[in-house]
Amino acid sequence: MESSHFSQPLIRGLTDKIYDRRKAAALDIEKLVRESENAPERITEIIDALVQDFVYSNNSNARYGGLIGLAATAIALGPSVAGYLDRIVPPILSCFSNQDQKVRYYACESMYNIAKVAKGEVLRFFNSVFDALCKLSADSEVTVKSGAELLDRLIKDIVSELSTKYISAYQEPLNPVDEIESKELPAPASLPRNTAFSLPRFIPLLSQRIYVRNSNARQYLVSWISVLDSIPDLELVSFLPEFLDGLIQCLSDPSDDVRKAASDQLKAFLHEIYQAAKAVDTQKQLDEQEHEGQGKGTYIPGQGIVVQYARLVAILVPHLSSTDEEIQRTALEWINAFTSIAQDVIIQFTPDIIKALLPSLAHPVADIHDIAATTNQNLQKLVLEAPLLPVAPAAAVPAIIASASPTDANINNTSTTTSVTSTASALNDHDDTSPAPKSLSNTSAMPNVINAPVATAPAVNDFHAEQLESPDPFDYQATLANLRLQFLNEHEETRVAGLEWLLMLHKKAPHKILVSDDGTFPALLKTLSDSSEEVVRRDLQLLAQISMYSDDEYFRQFMTNLLLLFSTDRRLLETRGSLIIRQLCLSLDPERIYCTMADILESDEDLEFASIMVQNLNIILITSSELADLRKRLRNLDHKDGQRLFITLYKSWCHNAVATFSLCLLAQTYEHAASMLPVCAELEITVNMLIQIDKLVQLLESPVFTYLRLQLLEPERYPYLYKCMYGILMLLPQSSAYSTLRNRLSSVSSLGYLNTMAKSPTGNESVPKRTSGKNTKAEDAIKFQELLQHFKAVQVRHERQRRQTLQNLSKINTANRGRRPRMTYGSASGGTNGSQACNVSRDDMSSGNIKSRSTTLNDGRYPAGINVSRSGTNPTPASNAASTHASSRVSRQKPLKK
Repeated sequence: MESSHFSQPLIRGLTDKIYDRRKAAALDIEKLVRESENAPERITEIIDALVQDFVYSNNSNARYGGLIGLAATAIALGPSVAGYLDRIVPPILSCFSNQDQKVRYYACESMYNIAKVAKGEVLRFFNSVFDALCKLSADSEVTVKSGAELLDRLIKDIVSELSTKYISAYQEPLNPVDEIESKELPAPASLPRNTAFSLPRFIPLLSQRIYVRNSNARQYLVSWISVLDSIPDLELVSFLPEFLDGLIQCLSDPSDDVRKAASDQLKAFLHEIYQAAKAVDTQKQLDEQEHEGQGKGTYIPGQGIVVQYARLVAILVPHLSSTDEEIQRTALEWINAFTSIAQDVIIQFTPDIIKALLPSLAHPVADIHDIAATTNQNLQKLVLEAPLLPVAPAAAVPAIIASASPTDANINNTSTTTSVTSTASALNDHDDTSPAPKSLSNTSAMPNVINAPVATAPAVNDFHAEQLESPDPFDYQATLANLRLQFLNEHEETRVAGLEWLLMLHKKAPHKILVSDDGTFPALLKTLSDSSEEVVRRDLQLLAQISMYSDDEYFRQFMTNLLLLFSTDRRLLETRGSLIIRQLCLSLDPERIYCTMADILESDEDLEFASIMVQNLNIILITSSELADLRKRLRNLDHKDGQRLFITLYKSWCHNAVATFSLCLLAQTYEHAASMLPVCAELEITVNMLIQIDKLVQLLESPVFTYLRLQLLEPERYPYLYKCMYGILMLLPQSSAYSTLRNRLSSVSSLGYLNTMAKSPTGNESVPKRTSGKNTKAEDAIKFQELLQHFKAVQVRHERQRRQTLQNLSKINTANRGRRPRMTYGSASGGTNGSQACNVSRDDMSSGNIKSRSTTLNDGRYPAGINVSRSGTNPTPASNAASTHASSRVSRQKPLKK
């Protein structure tokens, strides 16, 4: 290797294998440079010769010598090296990625010596040095890593000391104001504008490198973030959105040191954001004091920081559902903090936050569950306390159409936004990312849902133009859509929380929630089939709350859809029917519910379902504590309200003979009940009917009918009551129910009042009347004869349907010639299950067994398929299908919890 600038001994020394000889040659170069101090051209030639002939040489020893020679040149130049760094630094940085580990090490050593001499001037090459050291931090060689760490500490010291004040004379300012604004990077007021170190130019590099997966590289990056954050005037937190996502991902690093460092740094950033929010409020107070002539020039920690709340929240929301516990916990803590310091931004992101937050309520980790519950509570409070703008009266609010197929509907309501803590820059930044407001179209011809004491909308003239044009910061329809998704979540806590959100939102703004057929109402009805009882309770509370704000037509539509759900899902009716009806009665007016359902069932074409539903409603009416007032109203037929209620229920109760009879007993219309007995005798006495009579006998022994049992002591006042009781006794086979009723009647027969019982109405003897005037007034207002004819007509329809069902089954059995057809009992019975076949056992008969003196009961009313044995008498129909309502004993139901 030859060079006209160096002597041969010097060249041999620089390319020698022995380090000491290369070091001695470097000292000669240093002496040569010092001699040429006043000859810049000579120094430039020496530097170019070292770079071209040695650093870029293919000979490894020559590269070693070239690197140490450049370091010696920089040392010789001292502070004057600033003018030659453009020639010295790039060749050295290129060696950082050399395959030879010694080259990488000597490059670090050379750069260390140059930086130690150049000091602030090296900041002009900060990005390149930072990027090279980031790669070397993950180097596999220990010596290279140690050399890189040594250089890294020196660069950190230089940056900490000179980054905000060193101005280089060899370059233009790297971060002028117009350049920063063109890149849309927020610039805090304290950021220097003409220094050698440019934070706005460094941030894009950091945002790229922060996603590295190597633990050592992550440790290096987090350490630099900590250093830059510790420099007051830089205000790194203003650029936080550029690298927050990658910093959060460092929390999932396998290294404990990396996770700890990242967690501590995130806590430090959150503390700075708190200070910035507090500084905004304090600054407002100081401004007011200065306006009044008090206070001036006070420094506030966090003053001048630009916090981009909207971008931060947008980054945090996806991490709310992270599978990593530490990441999820951190995201929840940040969102929870923002609910108090950035309320206007959180309001706009509420739909997305809810979607990710509610599943965390069922998290198995206690810490995450607790912080999620706290965040959810604070978010609900924030939304509830947010100002609700009135709606112009010109925009009619459509009602809920309870149909199964939802149609798209949007909302277009006006509101004002109230800035709480975020700065103007953050709000302007969020304008581009906030959810777009939706518009509401009047797609429903249904009446208005709103029929409650809510604030009436003022006239359009009272609205300011700005309010009419500004979008509502809270997107109600997007929130509803995300809440509906929670109904499908597998965890009960999440489903309950979703319903609680709907309850709160509807209570706050009933005119904005569930105002259109957006699919929410069908989802609420479907949720009634949920496996969780608590979910069903919350769902019923919401449905009841919606009904409180609705008119009669909507309420009727709601009851119609509920009955349709019961009709299509019989299992729901069996398992949850009583709970649903009682919960609705607890929240709404029971009379309104029963009258509406009765009116719908009266004209129902599905006679089988109508009979089943009436039987269920009747049992709830008699046994539920929530309907105690309704029972009292039925027993008082002197008033028009009671008469109207009785007539409405009676017409629908006619679908079930036993239910109608029990309604008459409840209303104390014993004479009419006695007139029904001959009609019942003409009907086909099915097993289902006997089961219902058996339950009625049990109910007569319950506290609800205490007044009736006491009336048995006054046969002269209630003669038809005896006829009703003995009529039931005659309809029953000799079973435990028969014995129970007979014993009850026998206990009062010794009083000797049986001879006062009323004769037949066709006789010449006068029929004793009740001493009170109640019966007379009721008979004058209620046309019992017409009701009796209606009862007969409805029962005839049921009889006709049962015969048609029997004929259809006979045709099917005739077609199956392979085995002898056996007629199922249910095919000939109506009752509550229509064509369903029934087996009656000890469990079916709530009173026990049906005992009989004879071996077989077959007097023309019982199908030939039922045999009643003398000893244990289980009527055994040929069919093996059991009656859905022949279950255990009927007991008084416990009151529901509010």
